[in-house]
Amino acid sequence: MIIGVTGSVGSGKTTIAKLFSKHHFSRIDADEIGHSLMKNNKEIKNKLVKNFGNEIIDGYKNISRKKLGDAVFNDYIKLKKLNSMMHPSIIEEIKNQINKIQKKCGEKTKIIIDAPLLLETDAKKTVNKIIVVKCDKKNVMKRLSKKYPKEKIERILNMQMPLDEKIKYADFVIENNGNLRNLERQVIEIIKRLNNKMSKT
Repeated sequence: MIIGVTGSVGSGKTTIAKLFSKHHFSRIDADEIGHSLMKNNKEIKNKLVKNFGNEIIDGYKNISRKKLGDAVFNDYIKLKKLNSMMHPSIIEEIKNQINKIQKKCGEKTKIIIDAPLLLETDAKKTVNKIIVVKCDKKNVMKRLSKKYPKEKIERILNMQMPLDEKIKYADFVIENNGNLRNLERQVIEIIKRLNNKMSKT
């Protein structure tokens, strides 16, 4: 059973994926894979510098995610180019990690994939069920305000698939406007429903 969890930036996807991992789900984080590829894959690193310039390199000669973000989140065409460069490699690595987990734990093992752009890419083909995290914009803004200025958060949100559109693909929706206990309750309820379906097949 492979579950994908997605939602807008700042909605709490990673927190939810970690809650699933407490219930014996192996967690795969698409963002972590992307960061690792930027740091360790020379071909990708060179391609990014070629397309977005030396200004995205930090003082340690690594790709600065902040500088790269600043370069693309003002420009939809640049963001689309970045995604087209990164997503095939990220999806390939997701598949590799799924195979490793299934070889180690068996094909019926439970996996949760934390993927911000799950629905916008072929990553959705790797999952059996989709969870969309629903979070009020004011709470998203509040969570991200320590990290980004308001204008940047607005730009990022405007470039993402609208939440209403994402919900159309959802097998489950998690509401994340409350506390951690409320989140955990929803996660446990989804796991119960998944287990009931699996026991009937």
